[in-house]
Amino acid sequence: MSKRSNAANGVDKAVQETVKGHTVDKQTRLLNDPNPGHFSLIRAYHLADLITLMNGFCGFMSITSSMRYCIDPTEKVYLWAALIFMPFGLFFDFFDGKVARWRKKSSVMGQELDSLADLISFGVAPASCAFAFGMRTPLDQVLLTGFVLCGLARLARFNVTTGNVPKDANGKAKYFEGLPIPTSLSIAGLMGYWASQNWVQNEIPYGTIAQGTIFEVHPVVGLFVIHGCTMVSKTLHVPKP
Repeated sequence: MSKRSNAANGVDKAVQETVKGHTVDKQTRLLNDPNPGHFSLIRAYHLADLITLMNGFCGFMSITSSMRYCIDPTEKVYLWAALIFMPFGLFFDFFDGKVARWRKKSSVMGQELDSLADLISFGVAPASCAFAFGMRTPLDQVLLTGFVLCGLARLARFNVTTGNVPKDANGKAKYFEGLPIPTSLSIAGLMGYWASQNWVQNEIPYGTIAQGTIFEVHPVVGLFVIHGCTMVSKTLHVPKP
């Protein structure tokens, strides 16, 4: 989900500078200048872009926390950290769009950053957390990978089709095509409940089926499969708040 693209529509350009009699966006100039100087990428960031990076930071911290729990399952604090970092990512995902609209500064790069950060925080991080919980059979792994790829496809489609979605009087898209990827936090919330009940590893609800075969799988992974399908759905329209 990229709210930044909506902020970009109808918004004044960022800081303007005059170059050879023409006004160009500062970020555009820095990114395309063959000799932009040191740290040009950092200097090109808007405040909203830096907030978006914090979303990605939270997502990666969730992933590494899941890894730490896999290494030492006795340290349940890592599992809780993996779960808690995801909603923090949602906070930054919501806040960056607010800042972009407040400062009236957004960009195509900001839109791409938003989608990439969302993939980390709400695609890879929940799947990694599920793996840490114990959904680790080969088929589990394939299905969780499919969930991440659905999130990737959904974000890519959003970036290239957002201009085609009907707009309201304010130029804001009326709906999302498919479930926005941050809604995956609903599954993370469910896993948080499981963690509070110590339903992890061999205690995951409903256990496994087809044990001892290549089709051995945890039925609860089906939640990720269903969610992945709803994300890439073209016919499912979710009204924007």
